[in-house]
Amino acid sequence: MDWSSAETRFLQQPVEYLTPEKVFEQRWALTLLDQVYARLEREYSEQGRGALFEALRFALTGSRSTVPYAELARQLQTTDGAVRVAVHRLRQRYRELLREAIADTVSGPEEVEEELRHLLQAVSV
Repeated sequence: MDWSSAETRFLQQPVEYLTPEKVFEQRWALTLLDQVYARLEREYSEQGRGALFEALRFALTGSRSTVPYAELARQLQTTDGAVRVAVHRLRQRYRELLREAIADTVSGPEEVEEELRHLLQAVSV
């Protein structure tokens, strides 16, 4: 192995430093997102819709389902359209709960949007 070449390449790589404040903000944001996720999961479970939540939770991460909606509909004994509506409602409820959780951490409703942007920025680092 050519150590001098490796060292040169290493020194040329851009370095991003996470300050303790950024690490704290990132952990806080991830903790808040996890709490909102758990609350939503609990809501669905308490309403007897735990299986629906399990089948559709992929939609909360922004990833695509490995199972086509038509197959999900068959598994859930519903229609393709009903699955699409359920995904929309799941995402909508997650956003509502996230905004509520953020509202509990700021001094006024006018600060929710700014804090939401800050939270999303913290997790995208």
